[in-house]
Amino acid sequence: MFGCPPPGGRFSASGRMVKKPYAEESISNLLPRLEEKPVKPPRYISIYRPSVKCEAEKNKAQWKTMGPAKVAVPSPKNFLQKHSKDPKLPARKKEQDPKKLPELSVPRRTDRPVMGIQSKKNFINTNAVAVITGLPKKPQPIYVDRRQGDKYLLETSGLVPKYIKKKGLKKNWEELNQEFQGLPVEMDTIPKKLNKEKLEIQMKQLEHDIDVIEKHKIIYIANE
Repeated sequence: MFGCPPPGGRFSASGRMVKKPYAEESISNLLPRLEEKPVKPPRYISIYRPSVKCEAEKNKAQWKTMGPAKVAVPSPKNFLQKHSKDPKLPARKKEQDPKKLPELSVPRRTDRPVMGIQSKKNFINTNAVAVITGLPKKPQPIYVDRRQGDKYLLETSGLVPKYIKKKGLKKNWEELNQEFQGLPVEMDTIPKKLNKEKLEIQMKQLEHDIDVIEKHKIIYIANE
């Protein structure tokens, strides 16, 4: 028969009574123990905390992060219209009155010249003084190919050394070379390629001209 277990025992799953084990007695277990709570270290507080807090409160406004307290509600009449954001052209000037004629730099048909003005200047003496004090005109140098031949200008004959004090072609080549060095590395568009080819052709032509001039001391240029 099943019933309440006797004191100091209990029933198992099979119905047998199992004796309850007794705890071991000790002198250290007689007195109650006090629970020791772990002591936390003091919290770190920065020495600059008061100054930072004061500065933050000084610079912070009510609408610093959330916007102003009260915002005006837009009126439904001010709706966005078509082409309202397009750039506006300047105001057109008023057209001139078609009846009013524009100012002319030539005299009108109805204008009359001023009559009766006389000058006391002696043009004969003035011209004579200008001829006497003026520098004589230098004749243009010419040359003749034979004793009874025709006359030709000496400047365009090629017998007079010209362009000996003129700047050489090397400066132009240096300017083109500097522009060529400034071109981008990647030629991804047609204008860039055309500009590069143009500079290369000009530099090659200048190099050819410089080479020809340095080889020959005298260069004759014939007039066509």
